[in-house]
Amino acid sequence: MTTSGANNGQGSLYGIGVGPGDPELLTIKAQRLLQNVPVICFTQLDDGKESYALSVVRGLLDAAKPEFIAITIPADDDAPVSPQTWTDSAQEIAGHLRQGRDVAFITEGDPMLYSEFFHVLESVKSVVPDLDVEVVPGVSSVMAAAASSGMPLVTHGQRLTILPKVYGIDDLVKAITNSDTTVLMEVNRDLLQALADREKLGLTGKAIYVRQASTARETVVDDISKLAAEDLDYFSLLIIRR
Repeated sequence: MTTSGANNGQGSLYGIGVGPGDPELLTIKAQRLLQNVPVICFTQLDDGKESYALSVVRGLLDAAKPEFIAITIPADDDAPVSPQTWTDSAQEIAGHLRQGRDVAFITEGDPMLYSEFFHVLESVKSVVPDLDVEVVPGVSSVMAAAASSGMPLVTHGQRLTILPKVYGIDDLVKAITNSDTTVLMEVNRDLLQALADREKLGLTGKAIYVRQASTARETVVDDISKLAAEDLDYFSLLIIRR
């Protein structure tokens, strides 16, 4: 997506996907922009850990020394982000844009797939109506996990469903029934409990769990009956082939 307005010397906003974790999976375009853009923005969980997206690209930024804008959001997925958080960050980003400085918002995976980029974009557009925007796609964790597992997601004519998380067995049954392949992201305890009834779901031998695809901590588990709660990771997913 690229939108062009009356720039008037304004900077541009870039939404850049940095991929699933391996810096070598960045696109050439993403790498070029990140080494030249003066301001880099990212979301930062309030648990004190470094932004995952920033950790992926930090090695590229040593020479460029950009200015950082960290948007702090709750680590608890059930805690909503305050609208004021997006408003405040939009004002800060807009200040740089009006000075003619480009700003890149980085996100793990792809900016258009379960990313906070949309919230940032809408907030900035509310204060900079003639905003110039460009989205740079990234490799999603879904694609990286499929590559690591060796399991094709879909072939010609098949249907794919991607869910951010699942809350019970009914959601699983519906998704699996209506799709040839179902990808469940952010595998959590509720999902693990639902998987206990694998006979009802008919998952035996058809599900692969992938944690932190493309990174040094990558784990691929073919037998999901061996999964325990401590094996779960925020950057994990389950690929189920019907």
